[in-house]
Amino acid sequence: MSDPFNTSFEPPVNKLPPVVIILFVIMAGIELALTLGSAGFVGGPTAIGWRLQLVRDWGFSGDIFDAMLAQGYWSWENLARLVTYQFIHLSFTHALIAIVLMLALGKMAAEVMGQFAMLALFLLSGIGGALAYALLLNDPVWLVGAYPSVYGLIGGYSFLLWRKLSASGGQQLQAFSLIAMLMGLQLVWSVFTYVGYGWVAELAGFICGFGISFLCAPGEWGRILAKLRQR
Repeated sequence: MSDPFNTSFEPPVNKLPPVVIILFVIMAGIELALTLGSAGFVGGPTAIGWRLQLVRDWGFSGDIFDAMLAQGYWSWENLARLVTYQFIHLSFTHALIAIVLMLALGKMAAEVMGQFAMLALFLLSGIGGALAYALLLNDPVWLVGAYPSVYGLIGGYSFLLWRKLSASGGQQLQAFSLIAMLMGLQLVWSVFTYVGYGWVAELAGFICGFGISFLCAPGEWGRILAKLRQR
């Protein structure tokens, strides 16, 4: 029975790891500024073009990457786009969905794998998604948004579920039901409207996240070393 005289406060939402809060502040802060600017509340008349300018300055372009690859000249400013594009979104709703998914999946990944591992999983999956977008496609459309990174977190979640099912003797293919459902929804949606090729980056982000989890998940390094010693 609960103590009626207990005055300690229990937050309705579990405490978020600091790394997740930092990512939230960056993503939400950028979107808040862009949304207020487009509505005319801040920045004056020129603020309406902030979003487009930010996409051009810090979004990821497959054409720019292809040009660097062809010329063999790798500028730090353009390489930074592999990371910065993950924090720029096309609209408030575009950002909101990504932020909500990042909070839920990022909290899980940080608590199970650790905060540094969660950050690596998020950023490296986004980088992997952008590289796949540039190398596999010839699409002039700019890539922006945290979705490849979020799909990397889904890859981490799928890995943990896959490992749990393996240990319990369950059907390991069940671990991929979430990504299968998401890709299926995109396929269905593409029947009714043009969805572009962002799904290539998202699927690549998932694959990267699943693969990186072999190094980030608790106990995996020990298992890898044990197998190497057996050889």
